[in-house]
Amino acid sequence: MRIGLKLFLGFFLIVGIAAFFVMRVFVNEVKPGVRQAMESTLVDAANVLAVMAAPDLKAGHIGDGDFAARLATAQRRDPKAMVWRFPKRSIDYRVTVTNAQGIVVYDSRGQDVGRDNSRWNDVYRTLRGEYGARSSPEIPGDETNTVMHVAAPMYDPADGRTLIGVLTLSQPNDTIDPFIVASQRAIIARGAWLIGLSALIGLLMTWWLSRGISGLNRYAKAVSAGEPVPPPKRRRDEIGDLGQALETMRRKLEGKAYVEQYVQSLTHEMKSPLAAIRGAAELLQEPLPEADRQRFAANIVQQERRLTETIDQLLRLAEVEQHGWLQRRTEVDLVAVCRALAEDAAPRLQAGQIELDVELPERAAVLGDTFLLRQALSNLLDNAIAFSAPGGRIVLSVQHQQQNWRIAVRDNGPGVPGYAQARVFERFYSLARPGTGQRSSGLGLPFVAEVARLHGGVAQLGNHPEGGAEARLLLPAG
Repeated sequence: MRIGLKLFLGFFLIVGIAAFFVMRVFVNEVKPGVRQAMESTLVDAANVLAVMAAPDLKAGHIGDGDFAARLATAQRRDPKAMVWRFPKRSIDYRVTVTNAQGIVVYDSRGQDVGRDNSRWNDVYRTLRGEYGARSSPEIPGDETNTVMHVAAPMYDPADGRTLIGVLTLSQPNDTIDPFIVASQRAIIARGAWLIGLSALIGLLMTWWLSRGISGLNRYAKAVSAGEPVPPPKRRRDEIGDLGQALETMRRKLEGKAYVEQYVQSLTHEMKSPLAAIRGAAELLQEPLPEADRQRFAANIVQQERRLTETIDQLLRLAEVEQHGWLQRRTEVDLVAVCRALAEDAAPRLQAGQIELDVELPERAAVLGDTFLLRQALSNLLDNAIAFSAPGGRIVLSVQHQQQNWRIAVRDNGPGVPGYAQARVFERFYSLARPGTGQRSSGLGLPFVAEVARLHGGVAQLGNHPEGGAEARLLLPAG
């Protein structure tokens, strides 16, 4: 399992469990909380009604007195109320009055007059001077429809201390059930939103962390495989610090290995020219005919030029290889670059009696480094001139091919031998020039291949069907 999925599942599991328990507590507390609030309201109303009904009970007119008449009138009213989202169109209170012995002497519904309620908890506790309340089925045996009963003591209006009866105020619990259900649904809905939002935040956080870790992982794998890659993007956190530390370590290790490699390569390539220079210098110390002296002196100059070219090419190749990626990209006009190269090569072409045909579109642009591309194309053109015989013809063309620009330099020389085609881009590998038999430093084509890679393209060299060699540079169109 990937670390991103582990992080997300862990975060979601923690948030989900916490939200579940919090919602469960809220949902479980809604029902008793609402009923406790209803009970508190019934207590207030029962005590108010007990004081109002006490005079009629004392006078013996509780069933047909002023209190009963006014209560009957109130219960016929339509409140026309909208409580939250629920309409209320009737008075749900039921009032019963018992005497000091617990016998019902008044029932607002006229059902239980004469019944002994002294054993009911609300009446029993109130007659003993305690707070009395109960919740019982409206119909015996039916536990689904219960009624809340709250009792209040009725005192003699004359002294306010003698208990003369008990007033019980009742209200069905199902009248508040819609509010309980709506509250529970609201809590669950908001809880679901909370879990969803938490999951989204967790997903974003996981993506953010995984993105940084995955970037470091890809970077570390590329470095271990020896691939030149840009360092991870800068971040102002521990992942960013780790990326910079890895990049610093990579640079130090690669720098050390790079220096060792190039010192070995340069030492190997310098041995042959230095040996030739040393031999010629030793011979020049002896008396020689003028013709031999001139030949040995020219050999020293030639080997010195070879050494200088090798060092320059090696430094140039080292610079692009050490970058690993282009530091900055700008729009490069390939048409202008090719025309400038043709103008610069004119003296060499004239000296070698070689014709150059330039086939360019009206516009061709890529994103990259103008200097590096010009150097790479200059190397290809120099190779084409070196392998062309007098009277030869070179074609420099730029064509659009799918999503790339194809820059081709074709000559009509001997072409590339079959044994050399797989090695032409190897460092220090070169072929003898026709006519002179001389070899180059073998660093020009590796430089071209590296420049192509830096630009997201590829360098190719092969034989043209009509004869001669054709070097191609494929670069993504800008």
